[in-house]
Amino acid sequence: MDFTYNNRELSWLAFNERVLQEAQDRSVPLLSRLQFLGIFSNNQDEFFKVRIANLMRLCRARRQQRLTGGYTPAELLAEVSRRAERAQGLFTQTYHELLHEMEQQGIFVVDERHLSPEQREFCRDYFATVVSPRLVPLMLRKSVRIPFLPDGNAYLGVRMSSNDGKAPRYAVIRIPVSSACPRFVVLPAREGRSEVIFLDDIIRLMIDDVFFMFTYDHISVHTFKIMRDAELSIDDDVSKSLFERIAEGVESRRYGLPIRLIYDREMPVDLLDMLAGKLKLTAPGTLAPGDRYHLMKDLMRFPKVRSDLLTVNPAPLQHCDIIPFQSILKVVRKRDIFLNFPYHSFQHFIDFLREAAIDPRVERIAITLYRTAEHSKVINALVNAAKNGKQVSVLVELKARFDEEQNIEYTDLLQREGVKVIYAIEDLKVHSKIVLVERRESSGVRGYAYIGTGNFNEDTARIYGDFGLLTSHKGIVEDVHNVFQFLSNSHKQFKYKHLLVSPYYMREAFEELIDRETRNARKGRRAYIYAKCNSLTDERTIERLYRAAREGVEVRLIVRGACCLRPSVPGMSDRIRAISIVDKYLEHARLFIFCNDGEERIYIGSADWMSRNLDRRVEVCTPILDRQIQRLLRRVFDIQWSDNVKARDLADQTGNSYVKALPGEAPLRSQTALYDYYAGMLSR
Repeated sequence: MDFTYNNRELSWLAFNERVLQEAQDRSVPLLSRLQFLGIFSNNQDEFFKVRIANLMRLCRARRQQRLTGGYTPAELLAEVSRRAERAQGLFTQTYHELLHEMEQQGIFVVDERHLSPEQREFCRDYFATVVSPRLVPLMLRKSVRIPFLPDGNAYLGVRMSSNDGKAPRYAVIRIPVSSACPRFVVLPAREGRSEVIFLDDIIRLMIDDVFFMFTYDHISVHTFKIMRDAELSIDDDVSKSLFERIAEGVESRRYGLPIRLIYDREMPVDLLDMLAGKLKLTAPGTLAPGDRYHLMKDLMRFPKVRSDLLTVNPAPLQHCDIIPFQSILKVVRKRDIFLNFPYHSFQHFIDFLREAAIDPRVERIAITLYRTAEHSKVINALVNAAKNGKQVSVLVELKARFDEEQNIEYTDLLQREGVKVIYAIEDLKVHSKIVLVERRESSGVRGYAYIGTGNFNEDTARIYGDFGLLTSHKGIVEDVHNVFQFLSNSHKQFKYKHLLVSPYYMREAFEELIDRETRNARKGRRAYIYAKCNSLTDERTIERLYRAAREGVEVRLIVRGACCLRPSVPGMSDRIRAISIVDKYLEHARLFIFCNDGEERIYIGSADWMSRNLDRRVEVCTPILDRQIQRLLRRVFDIQWSDNVKARDLADQTGNSYVKALPGEAPLRSQTALYDYYAGMLSR
């Protein structure tokens, strides 16, 4: 094995195990711990559909190239499967422990076998009015192909048998989860006690009513779920637009090959064989026995039966330089504004767009959209701007994984409302988070720009930690304008004076910034690199960081997810420390600080230090030129680096050891400390 790097897949699994640690942390409110189990499960499902599916394709192609960490695809698939199985066992154990703790608090998850007469009657009525109209039982027969079963659902496999020796009947029922028919149903219960039942078990209770037309002596019902390859295949038919080809690709992905069947281990062997045979799942590792319930990502939406057992996040703060019901553009004309979500209100960004949409002097708005909210205020503001006669240009990234369908719908809506939609460059995802507003003023057309680290999504902005810069700096605005020119005319390349833009200039710029620190360290000058990102997997960047550290550069890294760099290794990375913070907010911001011989260079932006971000995506990082904001960002990094409550030491990715407070050092939970820091700025 190659011990120079951590393997990306294994490092990502270590991150998800940190999420699982939050479910085990007794300092986290009880029902919030249940939500972390749902997040873990959702993450694990997506990992299988994307990363495991890719490994399986490599194995089928019999490719023997060595992957990061020195594994062959087959070796890595075996190791990843082992680690994932171990984590799933820990998930199950944690879930049952939480159920026991919930019972001590008077919250019971019951099944169809433990209902009072009143509750049985309630379930019968609920089934008749809510569930039954949504059920579509599918009969399975050996001589007939199985009807298509989409992933992302939980299913019930049904076996009906008679004592007369006739062959059993088999059926499948999709559990019809929706906002109108949730996975968990609160039952009537005596005062001081809450009882909740899975929708699965209401169907189990009423299963005889579903199959009343058949004669049988025994019926058994068992949950299962299917995972399909989530690779998006895009047709290369040049006679079709990119929009048409991606729409067709999204539709075809619904029919991706099954890669895994997770089933109730109590499922009869003949029913399991029937399902596995119909789905053509015969390879080792494609059948995974589990518990009675699957698709546990639904735990994220467990009923809020006790508000005192949920994390209560403080209300987002007003930015100290933004006055309610007064012009944001006027403020940005005078000074740069730095926003840090969710500590600051995302409404500031919405208000910025809404002001631009109705200001008579604003002539043009351009924006890149990667992921948006389901009922998006951002989309509404853009439509309003078009109706007010503005030139509105929107780059909707149609290839945003698992959001393609919603983005296609928004593209159609925006076009109907007169918005110009720019289609992404076919071979490049546009992941940048930028906005340009052009306003006619007395001195001519003046530009205002926003460059951020996170999506323009008011829903996730409440729980994702992200940065954003509002500026009217002429050089930065001109660069943002040129990025949109490039997106509209991809055959042209533009020079950028301030912004770091991938895929053409960002890698070289970061490499030069790292190399400058290395040169300064060789000359005996102080040199450091402090970086915060979601993932660090690019081997070229890692090699440069190793070299810098060997020359004496101090490197501090805050990496939430996969980290292929191995910190604190004698002789290789002694001067590199790396931590990961997993807490109630998802750490999503990217921040890069370079000593630069005492004249710090600080950047925020959309890119992680990953090959895909540096070479195959359109990303934008902006320098922070305002001295006051530079000092603020340095303080933000220092607060997070000092976390000794929720930070884990990435030198131990196997055990995910917590960073411990030094003797005499007070506990510091950085997300709480950051909120207090911004609140203190308001009171000054």
